[in-house]
Amino acid sequence: MGVLELKKYDDHYLKLKRIFERVVQLIETYHPDELAIEAPFFGKNVQSMLKLGRAQGVAMAAALSRSVPIFEYAPLRIKQAITGRGSASKEQVALFLKQYLHLKEDPKFLDATDGLAAAVCHYFQANAPVSASGSNSWKAFISKNPGRVKK
Repeated sequence: MGVLELKKYDDHYLKLKRIFERVVQLIETYHPDELAIEAPFFGKNVQSMLKLGRAQGVAMAAALSRSVPIFEYAPLRIKQAITGRGSASKEQVALFLKQYLHLKEDPKFLDATDGLAAAVCHYFQANAPVSASGSNSWKAFISKNPGRVKK
């Protein structure tokens, strides 16, 4: 949950370059199989949205430059996966992640926990049990897995 400090750069393009370089460095260090990212959402401040979109774009370009597939999740979906409520606050998401991952310290930056939440959401999504037919009913599961049901 490291945070890339960009306030020291005045030039927006240097910030984007630094994001690209850091994502490539993380990929080369940890060799992730996939990248999970929060999908852009519509806000009131157009300039903030533009800057966020550019930052996400260079992070995605860095992943693609190293052949890492990208998965996007809506903020509501991420909150739902982590807390069970799509309307959860950033603080609630951070608390759930701290408990679930047994983090010793409180996260210092809620934006960092947002990134971690996207990764955990993707993990949950990728590891969700799915039956061969695609049905998600209990009746279908029980009929296909009688040995896993105790009476």
